[in-house]
Amino acid sequence: MMETFRRASERRNKCRFEIQRELRYKMTAEGAPTATGTGYTLNLGSGGVAFAAEHTMRAGAFVELSINWPVLLDDSCPMRLIVFGRVLRASGNKAVCSIDKYEFRTAPKALQPTPAVRTDSMLQRWADSVRKGSMKEALISA
Repeated sequence: MMETFRRASERRNKCRFEIQRELRYKMTAEGAPTATGTGYTLNLGSGGVAFAAEHTMRAGAFVELSINWPVLLDDSCPMRLIVFGRVLRASGNKAVCSIDKYEFRTAPKALQPTPAVRTDSMLQRWADSVRKGSMKEALISA
């Protein structure tokens, strides 16, 4: 059963749900793919995801998480939550990322092996658009 939690010293203003689900991730930094792997969520809320990963995450890196969703579509079709965000903080193999963009997709019935790092990913296109937006804002404010 999912439980929400909030500590007295909590910095977040949104509730987190303790839920452990398998995930796959892709990480990119400085315009180049750096890692792919598997892991699991520790908790999630509308603003972010805490997760454990095979690789050490780097704060500031762009990530795409593909999370096994616990509810079936029409009671028969597995779903995945796809999250695009940035690593906000990391310690060892645990990290927290923002949820800047998300979508639900149907999923295969069995978890597929993690593909090798690819350069044609949606993550890279999204990260590039965020970087371009940041550069435009800097030029406008200068």
